[in-house]
Amino acid sequence: MAEKIAVLGAGSWGIAISNLLESNGHDVILWEFNPVDYKTLLSQRRHDRKLPGIRIADQIKISNHLPEVVEESHYLVLAVPVQTMRQVCVALNDIVTGDKLFVNLAKGIEIGSLQRVSQIIRSVIEAAEETDIAVLSGPSHAEEVARNLPTSVVAASVNQRLASEIQKIFSNRYFRVYRSADIVGVEIGGALKNVIAIASGITQGLGFGDNTTGALITRGLAEITRMGVRLGADPLTFSGLSGIGDLVTTCISQHSRNRYVGERIGKGERLREILSGMVMVAEGVDTCRSAKALAEKYDVEMPITGEVYKVLFEDKPPIKALGDLMTRSLKEEVWN
Repeated sequence: MAEKIAVLGAGSWGIAISNLLESNGHDVILWEFNPVDYKTLLSQRRHDRKLPGIRIADQIKISNHLPEVVEESHYLVLAVPVQTMRQVCVALNDIVTGDKLFVNLAKGIEIGSLQRVSQIIRSVIEAAEETDIAVLSGPSHAEEVARNLPTSVVAASVNQRLASEIQKIFSNRYFRVYRSADIVGVEIGGALKNVIAIASGITQGLGFGDNTTGALITRGLAEITRMGVRLGADPLTFSGLSGIGDLVTTCISQHSRNRYVGERIGKGERLREILSGMVMVAEGVDTCRSAKALAEKYDVEMPITGEVYKVLFEDKPPIKALGDLMTRSLKEEVWN
């Protein structure tokens, strides 16, 4: 059955997922808040700075008017950066009634509040119940989804009926959706892997090899799991698509913005210079601040995150950070 779906945010992921949903037979409206980008999308039906070579399907309606978008839709798919999510939710709170369902695509943790996106939605939008919210996460670069390359992700919600609905709405022959009840684990895995991806890029920029990357991914997974379990997640979630699947993909992929930032830092560039030249958002930079604060708040050992923070925000030399990680006190490899 065709559903009325709004995709909020016309970045690379928003465009890719809009095309996917339209190809699945749904009635899609794409919202872009920036008036300049909106005019570009409307006239050209593409945005080559964000998603080169991909045309927005003619059947997709494009709007700059949020009330119109919300009114016409039953599902609201949130594809805006995490650090602007609260602002969008505040605007939605003035519009949304109790019959809307929310699907979050963003991966990160808000600075200050240390909230996951589902928590932001729930705390800001009065009409949004916990059972109205799902998250879609996993190894899913927009550049590949937009070209119909086989992809698998997971839909998580405390409401398994909603998770099942999301599976049916999004799945097709090249995009397969699994479901989970562990929304905490799925969101934490999707958020914290971006920090580890920055670390992976740093090691590549320094000229290190596969041994280093393999160790980094494994020990990165260990600290992601520790934090997730401390927040109430099922440890087995981190063995899945939103855990090791997304972590490996983001740490090694040429499409990863977070890995790209790390690689340039490893080559000696400054964070401010790198970010000023980027069109898209590297969520791991801000999430690193939040992850460090979470580690301190809950007394969770996250050494890689801590060193990435020092490199990004305290100008610690990357080679010194790696040396300090490698010379920490020796211990047993324990996974519990």
